[in-house]
Amino acid sequence: MSKLVFTKKVLDYYRAHGRHNLPWRKSTDPYEILVSEIMLQQTQVDRVVPYFKRFIAKFPTVQAISRAPLEMVLREWSGLGYNRRAKLLRECAKEIVEKHRGKVPKDFAALVALPAIGPYTAGAIRAFAFNEKEIFIETNIRAALIHHCFPKSKKVPDTKLTPILKDCLVHTKSAREWYSALMDYGAHIKKTTENPSRRSKHHTRQSPFEGSLRQYRGIILRRLLKGSMPHKALLNINTEHSYFLERALRDLNRDELIKKRKGKWLLAD
Repeated sequence: MSKLVFTKKVLDYYRAHGRHNLPWRKSTDPYEILVSEIMLQQTQVDRVVPYFKRFIAKFPTVQAISRAPLEMVLREWSGLGYNRRAKLLRECAKEIVEKHRGKVPKDFAALVALPAIGPYTAGAIRAFAFNEKEIFIETNIRAALIHHCFPKSKKVPDTKLTPILKDCLVHTKSAREWYSALMDYGAHIKKTTENPSRRSKHHTRQSPFEGSLRQYRGIILRRLLKGSMPHKALLNINTEHSYFLERALRDLNRDELIKKRKGKWLLAD
């Protein structure tokens, strides 16, 4: 299949069946795009939608979240998982206010220099917020490209996908529309065929949530959102798994999400 035919197939699918009502798809505000990209990391789209709406309503601007106490930010994030993202997003907003006059930068190097933003997120922000023809790859993009361009190959590296992406972008007017289309088409492919992303060299299986350190971190944070608590009392939340709670406490303390004061654990400032 030629690059031009593939590009048309993806865009035709998107225009007929795309997820046009996703709230961040309706926005070109770089801050809202930033929030959506941080929330979507390792989290399904359907789970993110209600959190995104509430979060933007509570913190409508970079300035609003930069001024908010960490406890307030964590409260709005609670239940979405990977709570460290909330802390990093707040730190990112503070740097944007201090170093970029409250405006999310467009420059790639400036973006990756911010907390919470790596090369993928920087590329996504540039494409969705600024319509820049940046190259970036995630699981749905891999699925679409591998399915059509490497139907029988295994262990396909991203280095083989990036030239194809560059060629496709030449045939598109809008990077924003193209990446939205490619992600939606890739999600469709994963639902209707055996997931092509499993044939990527970069494919990894997400570990189960039940019984994971992530689960116990969430348990502790939800409890501390209600107020400070002595160390022993926290471990007694689930005496059968106190060892994992102890590990989660150390983990959260290292990430500066919680702190200990006068024998009690509480959320960090």
